[in-house]
Amino acid sequence: MTERTSSTSPAPTVGADTPLEQLSFDDALTAFQRTVAELETGGLPLERALALFERGTALHEHLAKLLTEAELKVQQLVTRAGGALDTIDVAPDAARDTE
Repeated sequence: MTERTSSTSPAPTVGADTPLEQLSFDDALTAFQRTVAELETGGLPLERALALFERGTALHEHLAKLLTEAELKVQQLVTRAGGALDTIDVAPDAARDTE
């Protein structure tokens, strides 16, 4: 049996105490979704609800920052390639309806 090696280090273990700067977009989105789901269950002690709300707000801000950075990078790549960035407004369900 051969073992695959990777040139990158393994992803850090993601927990509630993982610093936001260490979270990838996917990890932050998953953490945000779990936080929202737990808040939606209701019946939480006030301290827990406040802690979750605070974490959720921080995760939302982190996600928005990562998306803004990604958008800027795409715009720079398109500009560097000499193209213009055309935007198309598409409703989320429109893509499925056309298939």
